[in-house]
Amino acid sequence: MNQKIAQHKHCRSCSKAFVGEGRYCSDECQEGNEQTMKRKKRQLLMLYVVSVAIMIGALLMSVLG
Repeated sequence: MNQKIAQHKHCRSCSKAFVGEGRYCSDECQEGNEQTMKRKKRQLLMLYVVSVAIMIGALLMSVLG
C-alpha cells in the first residue's frame, strides 16, 4: 500500500507539481510571476521614495519651525 511519488518540483507561481527543468510549470506562469515581481519592485521603490520625502519634510519643518 506504500506508493512512491515520482521526483518532481513545484511551480513558483501556482505551486502545481511538475516534472522537468526550470522553476515554473509553463511559460504563462513564468510571465505572470515576472510581472508580479516587477509590480512589487515598483511598489517598494515608491515606498522608499515616499519615506525619504516624508523624512526630508519632517526635517525641514523642525529646522524652519
